[in-house]
Amino acid sequence: MKLWLQNLRQAMQTARKKLSRRILHWRMRGQSEAEILKAERKLRGVEQFDKLQKADIVVVSFGKSGRTWLRVMISHLFRVMYKLPENALLGFDNFHNLNRAVPKIFFTHDNYIKDFTGDFTSKKPFYNKRVILLARDPRDVAVSQFFQWKFRIKPTKVAINNYPPMGTDVSLFDFITGDNGGSMRAVSDYLNLWANESDRVSHFHLLRYEDLRAEPHRELRQLLEFMQVDASEEHVNAAVEYSAYENMKKMESKQQFRLAGGRMMPRDKDNPNSYKVRRAKVGGYRDYFSDEEVAAIDAHLADTLDPLFQYK
Repeated sequence: MKLWLQNLRQAMQTARKKLSRRILHWRMRGQSEAEILKAERKLRGVEQFDKLQKADIVVVSFGKSGRTWLRVMISHLFRVMYKLPENALLGFDNFHNLNRAVPKIFFTHDNYIKDFTGDFTSKKPFYNKRVILLARDPRDVAVSQFFQWKFRIKPTKVAINNYPPMGTDVSLFDFITGDNGGSMRAVSDYLNLWANESDRVSHFHLLRYEDLRAEPHRELRQLLEFMQVDASEEHVNAAVEYSAYENMKKMESKQQFRLAGGRMMPRDKDNPNSYKVRRAKVGGYRDYFSDEEVAAIDAHLADTLDPLFQYK
């Protein structure tokens, strides 16, 4: 019964958010698209800021950095620890409402809070929070962003996040080296600001996607210590095994988390590039470019990304 109520509550929250945005667009009809997008970004910022204030732990990441994988891993750990319903996916406070021992965890791409606060140069709203920054190589992120834009993105997210218009003929190389919301430059700028601000955050933990791939047990254990979650080795092993790549692909194909919305559902079952879980390959960007293009991409990253992240 509790899970049913949680699903209903989550559906109502989603419906309220959609309704508030439609009302905003209706009230601003006749105004320029730029003004409407600015107002919607601010509205979304209000929603994110409210969750941030209530959160015990914040997981921040640029899109396509492995957030869903981490969410599934942590979800299963808490399900095993506290005997929570199978197939439930950790949201903001849904697990906390089922068992108060589970912290309220806010997963965010940190896209809009600055549009509400007006502060585009610091991470002040996060200073007193326990923050996990999930980072991934911007070269791999930008390639995944291209396929997200081409096959998965919602039309409402295109203009508001500065992606090329839908249907635009943009090559993969031009997309990742260009100036748009999913490019290498966008990822590097995002990570660099967090690198500059990390010392000001009272509790900050850098989790690299590549390290989690290479040593999932070790990295998950360190992460749980930072989160102040006392989990046994049995719990850690179960979480790592459950969130393995092949199992993630299988769960998405079966739409196992369909009650959590569209985040774990393919847009087209016959197109592997439309899946949320696509390849999960470290350094996979090299497979798409010539040697000369790879050299140019690598040189660009070396010139722009903060050494904190150790992506050479």
